[in-house]
Amino acid sequence: MTIRTRCGAWLATLLLLASSASLQANTPDDQLIVGMNMNNLLTLDPAAMTGNEVVGMVVNLYDGLVELDPQQLTHVRPALAESWDISPDNSTLTFRLRDGVRFHSGNALTSADALWSMRRVLHLNLAQASVWKSYGFSKANVDQAIVAPDARTLVIRLPKPNDPHLVLYSLAALGSMVVLDSKTVQAHAVNNDWGNRWLTTHAAGSGPFRLDGWQAKDVLTMSRAPDYWRGAAKMQRVVFRHLQESQTLRLMMEKGDLDIASNMAIPDVRALRDDPDLSIDSVQRGTIYYLAMSMKDAHFANPKVREALRYLVDYQGINKTLMAGYGVLHQRPIQSGMPATLPDPGYRLDIARARALLAEAGYPDGFDTTLRVLADQPFLNVAIAIQSTLMQAGIRARIITGTGNQIYGAMRDRQFGLLVGRGGSGVEPHPHSSLRSLVYNPDNADSARLTNFQGWRTSFYDAQLNRMIDQALTERDAAKQQQAYFAIQQRYDQLIPALMPISQMVDSVVVNNRVQAYQPHPSATTFLRDVWKTPESLAGGTP
Repeated sequence: MTIRTRCGAWLATLLLLASSASLQANTPDDQLIVGMNMNNLLTLDPAAMTGNEVVGMVVNLYDGLVELDPQQLTHVRPALAESWDISPDNSTLTFRLRDGVRFHSGNALTSADALWSMRRVLHLNLAQASVWKSYGFSKANVDQAIVAPDARTLVIRLPKPNDPHLVLYSLAALGSMVVLDSKTVQAHAVNNDWGNRWLTTHAAGSGPFRLDGWQAKDVLTMSRAPDYWRGAAKMQRVVFRHLQESQTLRLMMEKGDLDIASNMAIPDVRALRDDPDLSIDSVQRGTIYYLAMSMKDAHFANPKVREALRYLVDYQGINKTLMAGYGVLHQRPIQSGMPATLPDPGYRLDIARARALLAEAGYPDGFDTTLRVLADQPFLNVAIAIQSTLMQAGIRARIITGTGNQIYGAMRDRQFGLLVGRGGSGVEPHPHSSLRSLVYNPDNADSARLTNFQGWRTSFYDAQLNRMIDQALTERDAAKQQQAYFAIQQRYDQLIPALMPISQMVDSVVVNNRVQAYQPHPSATTFLRDVWKTPESLAGGTP
């Protein structure tokens, strides 16, 4: 079937689906219909993608070497790699790839494809290169660091000391190092772009589903890939529909026009809790909601001012009244639930103490500043609450709202005062995942452009803290490593950082009870290959 014919069939199916849904108010038994806000879906290229939404699509179009068990995140499961070894000195990972896997094109998948895919991430040096650069990989060394001695063997030599388990977690959780069909992608390369332009709207994987088509801010469909090496996916087709308004998602879930809805406003999620046909799946992610300040601003370069702000946030009130369903109280840079995470320090709103600290800093009457925030919930309500308590100490913060590019763009350019945001990776089940994103800043120069590091964005820099993070990562004694992470959190707290954690993210997904075996993944790598639906004509049916 030609691409044009496939697209025509795809559009015809969508029209049929839309018309049947309006009459029957239920989705087809063999199709999974997902509603979500896809405003942040800008590319399907695994090397360039940003945001959790696209990760959930990429991992169903492609396969990685390994994957994380959604119910036990520290359990690394085989995928394309049927086995792997870590060298005694922790410097080398060797993967043995399974035989007989083919891409959707029909091309055989070999270690040469895995090698090319990994090198591609560093050579392109787009969004997904940041984590791997923090591990010491670069465009200059990646061709020597990653090699394929034969068709089924891939060897990764770490350019600098690291914890190989963290590298395994990154391979499993980030989606950036999935294996691409190198022959197909190279056939579509233009001006040595490694196929980046083509992969923006196309896919070349070996996953359980193949891409049918994507219309930006409209719809993306994928269909069951024939001869998938794990066995055929249960669903014939998965359709992702762009629905920006939460109330629209709610109405369509109530009518049975959607099987799954994500990105819903919490009031709409709550309104569906008593619907007997629906369930709410909540999963806690490692991402942190925070108040950030720029130390390039003279006010916030003063540690007394930063300490004053520590007592000008009503953490308990915000989490109780504004964050229910969005997040849970958390005041540490390392995500909760890990043995290495210290208990919260227990900071609370204390206006009198904050006023005294501002007076000591030379601002007895406060000062004027700006507070940037996304024009979405819960961000905006959190910013309004913080604006109110800042005002009680004399800090007059003018709220500036905007899109992600406008708000976080100013942060990446280090041109902001205060900012309410969300970040911190926390994707990998390892303390370094959070510290790398929120704290670590190996080079504070403007020219370094370490834009994926929140520490660099806020100009927060401490050489000793960086060394402690580096040393903890390579500590091979588990008990000593845990103590090292305790010490890092204590020093970070003592330094009065430019980023104050407020809450840890909770993601709520509404699911029709016909949907079976759907398991939201804490790292956003939600696998759909085993999902099936109870037939509409049966009660408690089987696939």
